[in-house]
Amino acid sequence: MTAQPFSLPETMTAIEITEHGGPEVLKPARRPVPTPGAGEVAIAVAAAGVNRPDLAQRAGSYPPPPGASDLPGLEVAGEVVALGADVAGLAIGDEICALAPGGGYAEYCAVPAAHCLPLPQGYDTVRAAALPETFFTVWTNVFMRGGLQPGETLLVHGGASGIGTTAIQIAAARGATVIATAGTVDKCAACEELGAARAINYRNEDFVDIVNELTGGKGADVILDMVSGPYVPRNQKCLGIGGRLVTIALLGGRKAEVNFGLLMVKRQTMTGSTLRPQSVEAKAAIAAGLRKEVWPLLDAGRIAPVIQDTFDLKNAAAAHTALEAGEHIGKFVLTVA
Repeated sequence: MTAQPFSLPETMTAIEITEHGGPEVLKPARRPVPTPGAGEVAIAVAAAGVNRPDLAQRAGSYPPPPGASDLPGLEVAGEVVALGADVAGLAIGDEICALAPGGGYAEYCAVPAAHCLPLPQGYDTVRAAALPETFFTVWTNVFMRGGLQPGETLLVHGGASGIGTTAIQIAAARGATVIATAGTVDKCAACEELGAARAINYRNEDFVDIVNELTGGKGADVILDMVSGPYVPRNQKCLGIGGRLVTIALLGGRKAEVNFGLLMVKRQTMTGSTLRPQSVEAKAAIAAGLRKEVWPLLDAGRIAPVIQDTFDLKNAAAAHTALEAGEHIGKFVLTVA
């Protein structure tokens, strides 16, 4: 399909990172409306998810990959308003959600067509905007890299986060036993309501002892870790034979002590990934897996994103402040009037 002419405004409201720093550096600005390139679509953004990588980019520790927008925002939902060359399977007027390489905090965003997914049955764009970044992350790390199988045990650190609430639900729906860690009684209760067999309050319980007790000494088959640092040796102690430790964030620091003797004896695997720098083709493969394996669960209402609150796009700084406070369960979403 060749590129089609379209009539869009020349400029749009977007949220810029004016300098690296705290939430106050996020400011509304006028920017040119992006034109979709080959294989891309332009979306009139109705809502955009807020994620920890956005906070890291704002602070200066997670720069956009070459060619990506310098605006924050890795997931959007809205209406397709323009098609680039060689786009098939999408049409102007389609409502979709999409993983974005950047630029989601804006009224319009250009994304690869292969990273777009339909709105699940009964979803509006606000609810759908909470899906792509966390669902892509969980699918590639827990299932593609971690290889979690039905009947296995998954330990999820940060179970009340956007990633955690997603991982708990998908894993439980696909037949795994899920154990989660969280930092308050309410967060632990939420994890169990979402499908965790046991939630561990890491402030007053030892997840190593409890995981080993719950599994009869076998340990977890897969651990999804956002902490790293001091958690690595503890993870090893409750990771079973042939277990896979998958790291996706470094909230506890990027350096850790590894017991290679334990790794060898238990045949443990340590891996991890970041989503944003991966190729268009790699992320398209993740999208295809989600469409086949996970979207039917959303359509059937067996799983759903957990949204703590919504903020107007121009109040993105307030959303970042709320996310950094760490009192939430699930995700925050920006809405575009």
